[in-house]
Amino acid sequence: MSAATSLPLAGLLPLVVLLPLGIAAALLAVSHWLPARFIELSALATSLSVAAACARLAQAGLTGPIVQWMGGWAPAASGRSGVVLGVSFAADPTSAALAAFAALLFALAFVFAWGEFDDTHGHFHVLMLLFLAALAGFCLTQDLFNLFVWFELMSVAAFALTAYPLGKSSLEGALNFTITNALGSFLMLAGIGLLYARTGTLDMATMGRMVMHLSGDPVVAAGFCMIAAALLTKGAIVPFHLWLSDAHTVAPAAVSVTFSGAMVSVALFGLAKLLAKVFLGNAQLAHLSQEFLAPLGIATAILGALMTWAQRHLKRLLAFSTISHMGVVVLAIATLRPAGLAGLLVYIIGHGLVKGALFMLAGMLLALRASGDEIILYRRGRGLGMAAPAMLLAALLFCNVPWGLLHRGEDLIAAADADATTRLVLSLATALTGAAILRAALRIFFGCSGVPGVERAAPSEPEHEKAQRPLWVMQLSCWILLGLAVLPGGSLVAFARAAAQQLLPGTLSAAALSGESSSIAALLFVVAVLAAALLRVRPVRPLMRAVARGEGRLFGALQGLHSGLVGDYVVWMLLGLAALIVCAQLLG
Repeated sequence: MSAATSLPLAGLLPLVVLLPLGIAAALLAVSHWLPARFIELSALATSLSVAAACARLAQAGLTGPIVQWMGGWAPAASGRSGVVLGVSFAADPTSAALAAFAALLFALAFVFAWGEFDDTHGHFHVLMLLFLAALAGFCLTQDLFNLFVWFELMSVAAFALTAYPLGKSSLEGALNFTITNALGSFLMLAGIGLLYARTGTLDMATMGRMVMHLSGDPVVAAGFCMIAAALLTKGAIVPFHLWLSDAHTVAPAAVSVTFSGAMVSVALFGLAKLLAKVFLGNAQLAHLSQEFLAPLGIATAILGALMTWAQRHLKRLLAFSTISHMGVVVLAIATLRPAGLAGLLVYIIGHGLVKGALFMLAGMLLALRASGDEIILYRRGRGLGMAAPAMLLAALLFCNVPWGLLHRGEDLIAAADADATTRLVLSLATALTGAAILRAALRIFFGCSGVPGVERAAPSEPEHEKAQRPLWVMQLSCWILLGLAVLPGGSLVAFARAAAQQLLPGTLSAAALSGESSSIAALLFVVAVLAAALLRVRPVRPLMRAVARGEGRLFGALQGLHSGLVGDYVVWMLLGLAALIVCAQLLG
């Protein structure tokens, strides 16, 4: 019996969504009468169960997708060829692996937040479980309308989690997040409506067979542009990215772990999955994806890296570094090759592990040192156990050192992209994010600092997290993530190659590029900018003053784009959508 018809495994598909939904509902009903530790253990056990089930599905899916038609409404039930009435979940290896990884991040986020939300009667854990269910459903669904449904549930849970501290900043960040992503939801729903009007189906596989013969159709192109804009908004890609730094900065650290580690990258994976299953056979849209997404990825990586360097607040710094690394993910999607998709999977996992650890470190400093500002925290990181080596290791992994999953993923993406200049630019851009984290670590833990530069003027509002939490528990979850991130990753790379060829058939090179030259260039770049920052003195000579003024104007203009005004963010979103539509028209 093949994996595609294995009933016990197929039965796991709805379970990975129903389990967190059911536990969330039960906790909400009786949490006022339950001990806080029971609620935390229930949430932890649920997320670990989802991770184990999805990992099992991912491994079994290598022999063929595991499909479950809800209510028994398989395609044959319609009685007509090419007509699909039912809704299905399918566990192709890539989708199931990302769902498993997201569930693992949630489990470690629950460990990190142990004891932080004792007085909220389980509401935090209920929202997190709803968020997890939505992420899993988004990864596994094969129905385009249900993709929107899970997108919406994910958004609603994320809005509430962002505003969870109920402070002025958190409510403002949640408002920006809500309005921009709600607009993205409207765009997605409108795009799905256009595609349904043209194809008469919502099943991805069936729609893909129909879209293949509709190259040049303006309705199909408009539908694609709207859905892509919605997913690029959730994935925080320039110019749709402006909401992310406001939301990630003010959300609790445990929530930011899941936002940066899973949510934004899963949204971009949704775009890659739609391209592979629905739009890749359409010559116009495949060409549009390559021509539009590649420069968008480069712009995102560079802008995100520059804004990362210009921050002093750790969580805001990490939020902008997420934007930069999502630019690399978009470049992997733009290759439209199995090697790029394999690199995307490895890179997303590597990035999520390291970024999750860094947000946990920022949470430790907020809880135990009552600040997230690297300048205010100068020399105040001492006495926090293994936090210093953890932050140094995480920063080095972002600096493109040639070990760990992050580097293996970038290596695979490089193998899929023949443009050496693009690879070097991306490598240097993402290395700048590592240099910014190293700068913060050296200031906070070792007292190394020159005169603050462009980061001096960056916004940094006071905030705090609950202090009465065991340090060893917070550090345990952080080091588990870093331990996984530095694994050689050979088995994961082999799995990613096999999974990518199943989702996107095509030739796959036998080995990835070594990436050694770009790694050396990136590390030299890191040393140069870090030395310039830590040895910086107050400019007194006319030339140095002129340089400082020019530097201030450049970064001041970039900071001005991130104004915090939701009206500005909506305008930039609409400009991005207009640019995408114009490109579709020009290439049509």
